[in-house]
Amino acid sequence: MDYRRLGASGFKVPVLSFGTGTFGGKGDFFGAWGNTDVAEARRLVDICLDAGLTMFDSADIYSDGVAEAVLGEAIKGRRDRVLLSTKATFRTGEGPNTVGSSRYHLIQACDAALKRLGTDYIDLFQLHGFDALTPVEEVLSTLDDLVRAGKIRYVGVSNFSGWHLMKSLAVAERYGYPKYVANQTYYSLIGRDYESELMPLGLDQGVGAVVWSPLGWGRLTGKIQRGQPLPEHSRLHKTADMGPPVADELLYRVVDALKEISAETGKSIPQIALNWLLQRPTVATVVIGARNEEQLLQNLGAIGWNLDAGQVARLDAASAVTVAYPYWHQRGFTERNPLPV
Repeated sequence: MDYRRLGASGFKVPVLSFGTGTFGGKGDFFGAWGNTDVAEARRLVDICLDAGLTMFDSADIYSDGVAEAVLGEAIKGRRDRVLLSTKATFRTGEGPNTVGSSRYHLIQACDAALKRLGTDYIDLFQLHGFDALTPVEEVLSTLDDLVRAGKIRYVGVSNFSGWHLMKSLAVAERYGYPKYVANQTYYSLIGRDYESELMPLGLDQGVGAVVWSPLGWGRLTGKIQRGQPLPEHSRLHKTADMGPPVADELLYRVVDALKEISAETGKSIPQIALNWLLQRPTVATVVIGARNEEQLLQNLGAIGWNLDAGQVARLDAASAVTVAYPYWHQRGFTERNPLPV
């Protein structure tokens, strides 16, 4: 397992991390993802650690905190061997202060996560979304307090737009608060929006991508192909409308290219899709999930080899779409009128 620096920090993370959205299975939404209990979670953690995958990602809203609790039990007695990443900001209760990134809620959320995880510190603590009602200064000063208290070590964000992230980095620079070194972002062969603004920002500001849903919300497993219905057992039956949107023709075009390269390499469609991501700029770690040992071992097969340049180019072409303004204008103008370096 290779390790990469997380953004501009000195913190190194494995190129693959394990996502715990399948742990617990509480409620219809997360129940469609999986219902891994403590015993099975412990076995999955064993397999990950044997492969050198040491980072485990969760969130307080995953199965209403049950995912964090299951993960905490699964790593009990080996906290020193793992890196823990979790997220907060989304609603966790009915009260007016149980949502957002206020000082009140972040401190409460962090303490609750520490208790569920059975630890006294979190390696990477991320804001799950941008809170437009709480001043950025309040958010960052709270994270600074949590870092100084030893409760969290590095900070990141998830689902921020470019201006959300850049404004936060500017405020951190101004007041000497901890800078976000991670952006947990949706990125896949059928969802390349990240490349337009957030990737250049990450390159410029030293923010590493922690990629969520690298298989396009379960669409790049190899089970969905042109002219065929959804598999009988697929979480897409219940969750497709709640995940990243994708046009059918784009999906089929990408899957067709993946099938061709699979035949050439002997690698599975998911392994190829994951390997493509690992060769993209700014990507520090790709979060993989698994309902069972077979899926986990399959995903671990994405490392230890690389697609060649021609194969990468074919996947780039198959997954290309017209980008939003002003990015199509910027790219076209730069190609016709190269800017001075």
